[in-house]
Amino acid sequence: MTRVAAVDCGTNSIRLLVADADPATGELTDLDRRMTIVRLGQGVDRTGRLAPEALERTFAACREYAEVIKEHGAERLRFVATSASRDAENRDDFVRGVLDILGVEPEVITGDQEAAFSFTGATKELTGRADLDTPYLVVDIGGGSTEFVVGDDRVRAARSVDVGCVRMTERHLVHDGAVTDPPTAAQVAAMRADIEAALDLAERTVPLREARTLVGLAGSVTSVSAIAQELPEYDSAAIHHSRVSHDRVREITDWLLRSSHAERAAVPSLHPGRVDVIAAGALVLLAIMERTGAEEVVVSEHDILDGIAWSLA
Repeated sequence: MTRVAAVDCGTNSIRLLVADADPATGELTDLDRRMTIVRLGQGVDRTGRLAPEALERTFAACREYAEVIKEHGAERLRFVATSASRDAENRDDFVRGVLDILGVEPEVITGDQEAAFSFTGATKELTGRADLDTPYLVVDIGGGSTEFVVGDDRVRAARSVDVGCVRMTERHLVHDGAVTDPPTAAQVAAMRADIEAALDLAERTVPLREARTLVGLAGSVTSVSAIAQELPEYDSAAIHHSRVSHDRVREITDWLLRSSHAERAAVPSLHPGRVDVIAAGALVLLAIMERTGAEEVVVSEHDILDGIAWSLA
């Protein structure tokens, strides 16, 4: 048994998992799992740089996580950074700040590495289930990018493309510095075209339509599940391995794209940091389901963070 700490720093959020990993049994026992919306990717698509205020939000979360890691006595720590820090000109500022606070250098991983971690985290506990056919298509809809991985007991093909809930929102739904509330038909059409182009790109290397089970990861997908279940608050246990039909995803996406900020903010299970970006994330999910013909998505709370933890074990 090894006590490990994994940090996943994405475009929209930073997350921590401290867990006991037992390679002999394949069990990962959570001791602390938490998420903070820091919007590290704020403006990166437009400026190519990490904003000073975004860096400070991220460093504040790192200071909190350092205390948690120390409290639990984790033996090993791995910090993985994904899309926003991969794209930024000033990512050295980010690397130095994390190293000062946590004592480890963040690994700015490639999209293929990100995909492999996501696949391991999402499918390790699905292996052998009679009600789920393989191969799996694991889709990790992040803030700046979406990873597509097809595999069964191993990764067969993977691709990362630059569509995510934050990137699509900033690129298509922001006008005069504010998110259009609700977006216009032209804005939605432009965003949809961008997503379809990214799916074309992904499909060049990943056989999306060969998959028999669609597994969806990350905040956009889990939030759609929470809305579908009409949960009174965000409930990881209810969301993990829930299934949402294509029709229900379409209904929710249509509503999100028609709704006002106030209406979305009133959804009790929706994190405040996702209110302005959830419509774009839901549209990415819907487009994937339409492209692949998936009748439902199996929602997983276990994702890249769990894959990072297993890499330490």
